[in-house]
Amino acid sequence: MAILCGGCASWCSGTGQASASRGVRLYETNDVIRVDLDGQLFTQYHFKNVTRPFLYPLLSADGEHLTRRWPQEDVPGEEHDHPHHHALWYSHGDVNGVDLWSESAKAGKTVHQSVVKQKSGSDSGSLTTRNEWRDKDGKVIAHDERTFRFHRPTGAERTLDFEITIHASHGEITLGDTKEGTFAIRMAESMRNKQPKNQPGAGHLVSSRGAKDGDVWGKRAEWVDYYGPVNGKTYGIAIFDDPRNPRYPTWWHARDYGLFAANPFGVHDFEKREKGAGDLKIPAGGSVTFRYRVLLHPGDTGAAGIAARFDEYVRAIKH
Repeated sequence: MAILCGGCASWCSGTGQASASRGVRLYETNDVIRVDLDGQLFTQYHFKNVTRPFLYPLLSADGEHLTRRWPQEDVPGEEHDHPHHHALWYSHGDVNGVDLWSESAKAGKTVHQSVVKQKSGSDSGSLTTRNEWRDKDGKVIAHDERTFRFHRPTGAERTLDFEITIHASHGEITLGDTKEGTFAIRMAESMRNKQPKNQPGAGHLVSSRGAKDGDVWGKRAEWVDYYGPVNGKTYGIAIFDDPRNPRYPTWWHARDYGLFAANPFGVHDFEKREKGAGDLKIPAGGSVTFRYRVLLHPGDTGAAGIAARFDEYVRAIKH
C-alpha cells in the first residue's frame, strides 16, 4: 500500500508515519491540504500552481488508488490521455464562451483565492474555499465558493459531500450547453469499462435507471456507480445527485474509458436537441448551487447496496 506521508513529498510504504488519532483531521502540508480519516490518508486538496483545484488521490479503506494517478504521478501502465482529468474536480467547458474544462492554450483557469473555513472533527471535517474563474488573459468571469465535507468512516466505505455555489460576481454568466463538464472523477485505469484500443475492460457502470456501461452516457439518473478491479479486489465509486439541484436528475458525461461526470448542461450533446437548449443563465449578482455525494465502497453496486444508500441520503436531506 502506498500513502503520501505528511512529512515528505513522495509516496511511502506502510502507515508508520500516519497519525493514530481518531476522527477527521485536515491540515496543510507540502502545499496541499491533507485529509486523514482515523489517522490514515484519504485524499489531498491541491490548490497551488494548478489550472484548477482538485482532490487527489481518492484512497479506499485499505489504501488502494481508486482514481487514475497520472498526470499527478507517472506510473507504469496508465494512459496519458486527457491531461485535464485531475482525479476529482469541478469545471465547465463553456462559461460565457470560455473553456474552463480543458488545458488548451485558449483555456481559462480556476484560481484559488482563499481558505474560507477549515475544520477537523471527531465525526466529520470540512474545507471551504473561494476561487476565481478567469479567461486565458486573466480576466475574472465569476467566482465560486465550494465546500467539501469528509465523514468519519463506518466500516470499509468512504464518504464525502461536495457543494459549490457559483456567483455571477462580475456580470451575467451563461453556463453553456456542452458535454464538457462538470463535477467529475477520473477512475483508476484497471476499473475502466473499456481499455485502450477498444479492448474490453473489467469495470462497469450502473445507473439508478437501469442503464449499464456505455449506455449510461448522456442519460439522466439520480445516481451512477462505477466499479471494477484494483489489485485483485473489486471497488466502486458512486456519485449521488442531490434532489435540490437544478435540473435534477442530472445527465451523465460518464465514459467507458474512465471519465465519470455529472453534467446538467449538455442537453444538445446528450439528447441531440437544438444548440443552447442546456444553457443556464445566472443574472449579474445572482448565484446557483449544486451538491453531490461521493461514496467509495468495496464490492460491486449490488453488494454495496447503492440504491438503498441513495435512499438514505435523500431521507437525510428531507429531514
